[in-house]
Amino acid sequence: MCGRFANDAKVDELIQEFVAQGNDYRDWRPQYSIAPTEVVPIVRERQNKETGEITRSIDPAVWNFHPSFMKEAKRPQFNTRIETVATNGLWKGAFASSRCLVPMHGYYEWTGEPGSKRAFFLHGPQPLLAAAGIYTARKVGDEWEVSTSIITREARDASGEVHDRMPVFLDREVWDDYLAPVKLDDAGKEQMVSLLNAESEKVAATITNYEVDRRVNNSRTVDPEDPALIEPLD
Repeated sequence: MCGRFANDAKVDELIQEFVAQGNDYRDWRPQYSIAPTEVVPIVRERQNKETGEITRSIDPAVWNFHPSFMKEAKRPQFNTRIETVATNGLWKGAFASSRCLVPMHGYYEWTGEPGSKRAFFLHGPQPLLAAAGIYTARKVGDEWEVSTSIITREARDASGEVHDRMPVFLDREVWDDYLAPVKLDDAGKEQMVSLLNAESEKVAATITNYEVDRRVNNSRTVDPEDPALIEPLD
């Protein structure tokens, strides 16, 4: 799974990395401990119905997938299994037409027993990773709220040493295919799942980890803007 991650990139860096334009989320500040239900930057593409123009943008989204048809959930829905993303009624509509990328520097996993868990930071060779996600929008009061979930898969290589699940990470070669604002039919969804499985396998082989200070264990007390959170433990 992915229950906490870090994104230390500024908005301008995200725009440059993902070649985005438009709605560029100027309220974002780099954070080193992002927990479910917090607002995070996502990368998505949308098509203007009148002009046909496609725009890629950096937008804010609540890390807690909540479509308009879903009642209030007891637990946040922040991860989506790749094994069911194309078939489960909660996810399949968004996977068909509302796909996004969730940028991150890396993510955290833990080992050990409650009260004495060891924290690990998992990352790739490049400054930013792009996790495949889905998003949805619903009306909250007078405003539209976008929410997102990160797609996960069976862990591979270094990530599997710490936890049995990991995000589905994609290289830039397939970003255009994944973000394209087209609605997939059943066959298209199956093909997209196959693409995600194959491409994320390549990135998984590059993921490594190191242990970090246990103070990151408590998301309520830690300063999320403290870069020391991702420093290797001596």
